Amino acid sequence: MTGLFVSGLVLMFLLYGPIPTVLVRSCNFIRFRKRTKNGRTVAFTFDDGPHPQYTPMLLDLLKEHHVQASFFVVGEKAARYPEIIERIHREGHLIGIHNEKHQSNWLLTPWQVRKQVRTTADTIERITGLRPVYYRPPWGMLNLFDFTLRQHCRIVLWSLLTYDWSRKTGSESIKNKLLTGITDGSVILLHDCGSTPGADHDAPEQMLSALQQVLPQILSKGFVPVRIDEMIKAPGRLSPGRLALSYPKRLLVSVWMKWERLFDKCFHLQPIDPSNPLLKVRVRTYRGQTIRFENGEEIHTGDRVAELHLNNEILFKYGAHARSPLQLAIRLVRLTEQVMPKAAQLLKHPRFQDVKGFYGISLINRGPDQFGFRILDLPKGVFTFATRIYLKILLYVMHPQGKQRIQTKKELLIPKLIVISTKELREKYSKMG
Repeated sequence: MTGLFVSGLVLMFLLYGPIPTVLVRSCNFIRFRKRTKNGRTVAFTFDDGPHPQYTPMLLDLLKEHHVQASFFVVGEKAARYPEIIERIHREGHLIGIHNEKHQSNWLLTPWQVRKQVRTTADTIERITGLRPVYYRPPWGMLNLFDFTLRQHCRIVLWSLLTYDWSRKTGSESIKNKLLTGITDGSVILLHDCGSTPGADHDAPEQMLSALQQVLPQILSKGFVPVRIDEMIKAPGRLSPGRLALSYPKRLLVSVWMKWERLFDKCFHLQPIDPSNPLLKVRVRTYRGQTIRFENGEEIHTGDRVAELHLNNEILFKYGAHARSPLQLAIRLVRLTEQVMPKAAQLLKHPRFQDVKGFYGISLINRGPDQFGFRILDLPKGVFTFATRIYLKILLYVMHPQGKQRIQTKKELLIPKLIVISTKELREKYSKMG
């Protein structure tokens, strides 16, 4: 009983802190990343300050090179050194929140986090007259409820870090990491204070030494350091795969993508055409009602069939960037036209020689008939009901307007069996391959 209780506590802790953090980082969920039109915009961000010695030295260095940056400050230190906060603000840098105390959000309750954020914001506003709206949790550790903070704050992580909090890293290593890692849209994490747990007190000296060498070099290459808010507002384009979706939707899509990759690996799904991976396939034993074709062919329970799966990652990519449903439909038709001859070529492979047909189950069942597929109703039952629920969830996740489609197109959201016999596939597409 004790072991079960301990296991439950461990699971609750993992769900509260580590798992949301891992998902955020692995899915690029809140790490701001943007490509700009000039191709040379970067954002330097400094955490854990202010420090009475190192922060003024850093401000002098930034002023010397006319560089704007963003400072995520600890509230109790801001209250202790208001003159430094005032100078950061006066010299045009952005000030963000880094909690009242440098404590992990994993170890704080949701209301404790809100209190730390609110208290730090009050301190900064009292000194500068402006209320900060950008927030970075200590160590980038988020808990499950931190996503509610986005009603009042924008959470910002980073895309490049140099481990500058340790004196073992050394200024040369920091310099090399910056010079080789900085690209358009980089959000660079550095530290102007070494008094936080896990950091070395004199580590900022090495950061300053490295930055003294790095700034002239990146400026000479045309890079323009800006504040986080300026980068967000700057004209540009999102990096590939970074879609204009809400944070929860981006997280949901990323998690679903990882689940699909795991499914593909476990069930040995392979793209029909690696250069055009719209359709994936696996060979399996058919279980279901007998399917009869006009040419006399039949598929019975126990026959070998090729099971088709849409590549939802490709579908999501094209759907998110399509200007209209018509444009998406045309794109999918063109891709299918290219992949079907490749499907016919698979019949020459030993693994497909006893396959009786290709089939799949989909909500996208208007149009496959033009490629030779028959569109059949699924028999009523638990499987059909469960399939409909699953495909609705899939539509909600993968379509940018999935929720709206489910609410307004209910009569069309009926899963269908789409199937083509081996003979029909060979006759229609072998010559084209």
